[in-house]
Amino acid sequence: MTTMQAAVRRRRAVAVLGAVSAGLLVLSACDKPTPRATVTVGKNSISAEATCYEDGDNLGQEKATKCALKKASDSIEVAQSETLRVGVDPKIADTGWALWINGQQVTTVYKKTYYSFQGVDLFADQQGQAAPKTLYISIVEQDKTKSGASEKYKGVWNFKLVNADA
Repeated sequence: MTTMQAAVRRRRAVAVLGAVSAGLLVLSACDKPTPRATVTVGKNSISAEATCYEDGDNLGQEKATKCALKKASDSIEVAQSETLRVGVDPKIADTGWALWINGQQVTTVYKKTYYSFQGVDLFADQQGQAAPKTLYISIVEQDKTKSGASEKYKGVWNFKLVNADA
């Protein structure tokens, strides 16, 4: 082997090593995907990754509430008295989750991967006001203590519901 061939081989080895190192650096900069939550109405579904998520840490109630108030871009139409179905990743169900509407918790904490809210009229008229055209719901992963109070908030998944009857 000539010195010219050896130099070419060294350059190739250095190039390959550099490409592998760059690839590993790019991969390490990527965030691990969060568990997903899905909302289904009739035959239509939307699924999302978390708006806010702290794997193993506590978001805290204040940050969870702020995250639940962030507007979702994905939307689904809901007709009056339609069944709203919520599906969550088993990791979310292990911790527990609650349904929030417009930043307010409206259910107890569930430990199921699927829950069906049958015949719910989310868009009912409010004392002299017309029914809203949109609602923002959140699936909030939260821990439930023995006393029933929620103390640990891990993630928030936001969805926009559009009133199909408006």
